[in-house]
Amino acid sequence: MKPLNYAILKHFTKVKEACADDVIEALKKEYGHFKALKKPAVIEAIMTGEANGLLEETRYDLDEKGELRVYYRAHEEGAATINNYIPD
Repeated sequence: MKPLNYAILKHFTKVKEACADDVIEALKKEYGHFKALKKPAVIEAIMTGEANGLLEETRYDLDEKGELRVYYRAHEEGAATINNYIPD
């Protein structure tokens, strides 16, 4: 099992784009017992990936509760870097 932050980054190499809620849903089965699989921690991990040039923001919208959802993707270079350092 990969560290959670690695799994979060790796998720972006397998989807077109995702928001924090999408990541949580996708990783819930394997990482659901991790205390860090909560929205604030997942957002922090995603933003760290963005700050390190691995992810980029694609769009945003509001969820059914009126909360902001920001979507990100791993661009070609970012995905290559993630896949190079984090094998399947």
